[in-house]
Amino acid sequence: MKVTKESVTATELTVSIMMDAEDEDPFLQRSYRRTVGRLNIPGFRKGKAPRSIVESYVGREALIQEALEFMIPETLDKVLRDEDIQAFIEPQIEVTEIEPVSFKALVPLEPQVDLGGFRDIRLEKEAYDIDEDRIIEVLEQLRTEAAPWEPAERPVEFGDLLNLNVSGSIEGESVVDDKEVDYIPQPENVLPFPGFADYLLGMSEEENKEFVLAIPEDYPRPQFAGRDCSFGVEVISIKQKTLPDVDDEFAKGVGEGYDDLEALRAHVKERLEQESESEAVRKLEQESLDELVKASTVQASDLLYQREVEMMQQERERSLQNQRISMDAYLSYIGQTAEEFQEQMRPSAEERLTRYLVMRKLAEEENLTVESEEIQAEIDNMVSAAGESEDAMRRALSSQNALDNLHSSLINRKVMERLLEIVQGIESASELASEVTVDSGDTDTDSEESN
Repeated sequence: MKVTKESVTATELTVSIMMDAEDEDPFLQRSYRRTVGRLNIPGFRKGKAPRSIVESYVGREALIQEALEFMIPETLDKVLRDEDIQAFIEPQIEVTEIEPVSFKALVPLEPQVDLGGFRDIRLEKEAYDIDEDRIIEVLEQLRTEAAPWEPAERPVEFGDLLNLNVSGSIEGESVVDDKEVDYIPQPENVLPFPGFADYLLGMSEEENKEFVLAIPEDYPRPQFAGRDCSFGVEVISIKQKTLPDVDDEFAKGVGEGYDDLEALRAHVKERLEQESESEAVRKLEQESLDELVKASTVQASDLLYQREVEMMQQERERSLQNQRISMDAYLSYIGQTAEEFQEQMRPSAEERLTRYLVMRKLAEEENLTVESEEIQAEIDNMVSAAGESEDAMRRALSSQNALDNLHSSLINRKVMERLLEIVQGIESASELASEVTVDSGDTDTDSEESN
């Protein structure tokens, strides 16, 4: 076997491998054993023809093609081990010759990440204040949610619950055909098209109305953008909410019930404080990670970024499948080719991969690890929170993929916690312990000198 290494960049290596007959033979023997059982060769029982006969019957190249799927990865794996080459992700393979089997492997190496002066980053958590207006706003939302829908003997207003028959067509082609559909007209409601809700204002129960709606030029579905849609609408019923008074009786009916309005207000304030704190932490995390990325320099194989694009596309495909939408239908809907879609995703893929590499480097710099006991504790918490689905949750978390995801989640959590400590100038627990140890040592030394 002839192996040639060529450094393309500091983060990529090309390995060229030319195999000889002795290297190929064990793989061809496996290929023969897989092939012979599928052949009916005159003069031989099925699966009993010698290799030489099978080779002459199907051709040597057919046996080689059969063997490539295991010959190449196993050979490459051995070469990388022998040459002490650590591939960061699966290499990209290109077969250059069939006889003798020769191939090239583009091997992505460990990315080079320099976090720069990350310890000098300083940020503060955003302050927040829960004022009376915010409490009143939540109480009004609770008031609206608690109110029942009741018939309204007046024309349509924003916020009503309507029951409608709706038909819509563009150049004679039906695009909307809904019978007895519930609809709440609001200025921000863009269904079925932006501006539709406005045409319903002032209509009365059992009234019919026809109108033409101009669809905006920037509408996200290009097949409709800039066109006119002719609508026919019948209002079957109009309902409104009768809001209760905000008093002790109202408080007793919210959720599991509160003793009085003051208890409800205290709960609302506490919830708003928790939400504000979570939002402040989330914002600080985002800003801290942005600053860390700005301070860092990342060099990585372009193959890593391409694989990240492919991974994001696969994630989108799985999401669409859950909605019973094919990728081809989705691409047709957004008016893009597969290549255009991938190109559009590349900036997001580059950003996601860069953040991952930077966080991974910070974990290494700060010696952050996750122990098996921590993973088990997380599993126990998730199983406990699953209630009646405990067994199903435990089974779901038993796969290696689930364990890997849990490990990633926990290490990311630790990285973000440490990053927030750094940007706020807070020493880590290990740094504090180290200082205590040093101070203790100094005290002992001073004591000995005084003696």
